[in-house]
Amino acid sequence: MDPLIITVAPVGAEVTKENNPSVPYTPEEIAEECYRAWNEGASLAHIHARNPDGTSTQDPDVYARIIELVKAKTDMIVQVSVGGAVGMTVQERVGPVSLKPEMATLTCGTCNFGDDIFTNSIPDIEFFAKAMKEHGVMPEFEIFEAGMIETAKNLAKKGLVELPGHFDFVMGVPGAIPGDPRSLMHLVEMLPAGSTWTVAGIGRHELPLGTMAIVLGGHVRVGFEDNIYYSRGVKAKSNADLVARMARLAEELGRKVATPDEARKILRLPRKQ
Repeated sequence: MDPLIITVAPVGAEVTKENNPSVPYTPEEIAEECYRAWNEGASLAHIHARNPDGTSTQDPDVYARIIELVKAKTDMIVQVSVGGAVGMTVQERVGPVSLKPEMATLTCGTCNFGDDIFTNSIPDIEFFAKAMKEHGVMPEFEIFEAGMIETAKNLAKKGLVELPGHFDFVMGVPGAIPGDPRSLMHLVEMLPAGSTWTVAGIGRHELPLGTMAIVLGGHVRVGFEDNIYYSRGVKAKSNADLVARMARLAEELGRKVATPDEARKILRLPRKQ
């Protein structure tokens, strides 16, 4: 079994300091959370950006500053979000891809997202895939529903992406695929042969689904984007606390935690120079 890749998602598009005072906003705060998570075993940083007031932004300049700060102190894989925030245009969302990060997320369909709709039409998905291919950025196929895996396969048939690839199952979002064991097994069984996968369990689903991923040979994403609690009613003090718990569980279950270069090998990324 490959070593476990732990992805840290330090801040998404929705959670705020009002939800948890430790949520980072500034590039410096986000990079510091990544650094602390790296020290605890995270090898991949999934990045969203914020304005100083906490609102979401896809401004490439803000992303560039975050990436610069993360790379100054770690050798983590940096993956930018192309999901952005609900309501952003495709032109806004694709902006950070121009920075040529190692990876970017490619959401493979539309789904309900709580009271909102996270819109990703086929033309939009193909637009994002072409941009990633043009800039040499590896996509992580972001999956909120089972049918999105078939969309990824269709993109490959059109020559827009390469398979096998790396998939991220985002599970437990209200209105999308539930965060239960049977649903995870169903998604894994649908994957193209040779693909790797990560699970991002939302809220209370983070810990049980992450544990399943450790045992099944998948990988895991944790962080404030997905979950602001350490346990029921107890807010996590940092992203690093959530990473450290997964690393400890992996050790206790007999699975090594991947270094960034081991993660690059597993994901078929070029080794960092």
